[in-house]
Amino acid sequence: MPFIVYAKDKPGSGLRAKWRAAHLEFVTTCREVFKYGGPLIDASGAVVGSIMVLDLPDRGALDAHMARDPYFREAIFASVEIFESRQIVPELVPGSLDAELAKQKAATA
Repeated sequence: MPFIVYAKDKPGSGLRAKWRAAHLEFVTTCREVFKYGGPLIDASGAVVGSIMVLDLPDRGALDAHMARDPYFREAIFASVEIFESRQIVPELVPGSLDAELAKQKAATA
């Protein structure tokens, strides 16, 4: 199940830099769960947080994953929002986008 994790850093804390190497080392041990991950960069070019799209079986597995990640364990974030999602594009199964469109049209007809 895809989860989107949207996390904003504690401003001016310096915690991201302190824990970045440990975080990246952790990520190298579980690359397979990441569909996407990277920094949130504001208009000035400053890193202000992280976004991660993780494919894990359920919320419990996500919580366990975050408990092992130094960024979460060391509380570098001021806020963390978590969303469940479904992948529509790119299609994982050919024709699934057309099926989703047909379902939507039927629901609004």
